[in-house]
Amino acid sequence: MTNGLRLRLTFFKTEGGREPVREWLLSLPREERQVIGTDLLDVQYSWPLGMPLVRKLDADLWEVRSNLGDRIGRVLFTVEEATLVALHGFIKKSQKTSAAELATARRRLAQFKEQAS
Repeated sequence: MTNGLRLRLTFFKTEGGREPVREWLLSLPREERQVIGTDLLDVQYSWPLGMPLVRKLDADLWEVRSNLGDRIGRVLFTVEEATLVALHGFIKKSQKTSAAELATARRRLAQFKEQAS
């Protein structure tokens, strides 16, 4: 809960220092980056937020749902204190979020919690 404060946005970092979500975002066309960026900003300023923009997936795991016209972007994230941590980003290819995409986010969440302790 932010109590009207803006969440800080950070990107998950691998042990090697890579930021997979930032890299994924930079691989997208500029217009799609702008849509996802605006959606992330909405979450930062309006947390906690629900559907249609944000959906809870699991304990400590949510998704930002971005409509990119003919594609659907997702950023899976957690909130730690007053920080939104972007864990995983992808273009959704089916109605249901795939088990592989969820597994990636859960693995990164566990790594993030381990790094933070």
